[in-house]
Amino acid sequence: MNLPDEFRRLTERLNRANSAFVLAGLNDLLTTAAGNQLEFLEAPAIEDAYLSNYVAALVELAAHRSGVCPPLWTSAVAPLSKSVFAVPWLSLRAHLLTESPVPFRRRNIFIDSSLGARV
Repeated sequence: MNLPDEFRRLTERLNRANSAFVLAGLNDLLTTAAGNQLEFLEAPAIEDAYLSNYVAALVELAAHRSGVCPPLWTSAVAPLSKSVFAVPWLSLRAHLLTESPVPFRRRNIFIDSSLGARV
């Protein structure tokens, strides 16, 4: 299966499956994708604003790491109006605010910068 087909298959599952596993699969897919394929990914039909922003940030981060421009549709996804933190603990918020990758910060999503790291 090629990148656009697999991307579409995974994003379609976001509306009906455990999103954490699907987002991990998307991260794995995009991390290993060739940069020239990222530019041509089609906009997914995701109803949830958080998931839509998360996917757009994943694509933007992968494009940045590959040295290519992200697809134009990512800029059309409006950032979240309220901040969302990966964990509820106030003691980690300062860490998440400074360590989140830029595409996620721009979208008001604060995660650890080791996104995708495996133990």
